[in-house]
Amino acid sequence: MKAKIALSVLLLISTFVVGCKTKPQEKLQYDKQLLPGQNALRKITNPADIPDFTQACMDTSALKDAINRSINYLSKPSSQKFYPSNGIAHKRVVASLTTFAGMLDSGLRGPQLNTAIRDKFDVYISVGCDDNGTVLFTGYYTPIFDGSPVQTDKFRYPLYTQPDDLVKGLNGEILGRKGAGGQVTPYPPAAEIESSGMLKGKELVWLGNPFEAYIARVQGSAKIRMPGGALKGVGYAANSGQEYKSIGKQMVADGVLSESQLSLSAMIEYFRLHPEQVSKYTSMNPRFVFFRFEEGPPRGSLNEPVTPLRTIATDKSIFPRGALTFISTTLPRDMGSSTVQESYTGFALDQDTGGAIRAPGRCDVYVGQGDTAGRLAGQTYKEGKLYYLFLKEDLVAPTSPPMSSAPNTSGQNQK
Repeated sequence: MKAKIALSVLLLISTFVVGCKTKPQEKLQYDKQLLPGQNALRKITNPADIPDFTQACMDTSALKDAINRSINYLSKPSSQKFYPSNGIAHKRVVASLTTFAGMLDSGLRGPQLNTAIRDKFDVYISVGCDDNGTVLFTGYYTPIFDGSPVQTDKFRYPLYTQPDDLVKGLNGEILGRKGAGGQVTPYPPAAEIESSGMLKGKELVWLGNPFEAYIARVQGSAKIRMPGGALKGVGYAANSGQEYKSIGKQMVADGVLSESQLSLSAMIEYFRLHPEQVSKYTSMNPRFVFFRFEEGPPRGSLNEPVTPLRTIATDKSIFPRGALTFISTTLPRDMGSSTVQESYTGFALDQDTGGAIRAPGRCDVYVGQGDTAGRLAGQTYKEGKLYYLFLKEDLVAPTSPPMSSAPNTSGQNQK
């Protein structure tokens, strides 16, 4: 995460999932870009079009903590440079969060909280991929892999730290590779980076499986179980600047997996049986990700901890960072030995960034860490609606409200 590319598991697999395809869906381009001058958000002016928040207002677990993390991010002066966004001022987002947190503290739940939201907040909807609000929701997670701080016969596949010659822009964008003469050129694709040995000496940690190393690079963060059992976090530091490309579609085209088989678990099993095929396919994705050790829980691109089902990743070039959102879609639920798809509505905070999510029709939902979370993330691929909630302008104080309720966290921005 952390500008981790915040890539969903399903983006790792493919750009499609069988069972979700209908003729209308096949025509939709979820990554369709905004028209010049078009905003990603549209204010809902007809009260009948505002969703019913009641069900989501019944379960607000972990929501206050997630809100405080957004408040903490927005308390930093650097956050103001990304505003206004979609015509929304920085202080209005802060006021929205502190007001909503106060409503939670007051004990409002269920229908009462739904009524209070409708009274105090304006609701905006993402224009989606079709200008009618259609958004594709996918999932991402934090994997847990066995690893070692040093290379051994078992652990031979490294994750690397950021190279010294990688050049970033003022906002963290990747400009390229700085040469001896000071010129900046594109960083080589992943296959060349790995085959050339150009990063020798920059190894951060070693994994025992090449496809696990690839999954970590796609997810942008991981927990590594070191010898002795201790978990050590690795988080996103930077990427090579190359565009991300999925490998799943090519595996189907080559006939090594059928469309009905396509899943992360199927890919893991295939590469377990055919380890010689890993580099053939992973080299098709030119983007490479660099890491650093990270204390505490996984963090998003705002450098704040991410919260299962309360953190989403979007295109931060078009959506307001840290804002309060409401999602309405279908998500998988763990039933022990199986999962079921259920309608879902819930409040979440826009706290992470998707490198392959570059349009108003895409949203990634963080589902947690470990194998169960990976299974759920791998089955998250449904359309829905994405809403943003902002305090009505006449209720916003002339100056930003106090932000003393935020926890004392700190860290470096990832992007």
